[in-house]
Amino acid sequence: MPQLNPHPWFPIMIMTWLTLSLLIQPKLLSFTTTNSPLNKTMATKTSPWTWPWT
Repeated sequence: MPQLNPHPWFPIMIMTWLTLSLLIQPKLLSFTTTNSPLNKTMATKTSPWTWPWT
């Protein structure tokens, strides 16, 4: 059965993985995000939920 022969598919998989990780990923990571995360401290006090059946 040709599906069990890894010879033609394993090099294709490795080359695809290397292409994605070495060429495309740095280009995607170089984009700046539109909303940069801010260093905010969460100071909101939360109260526990009161269930009506307890």
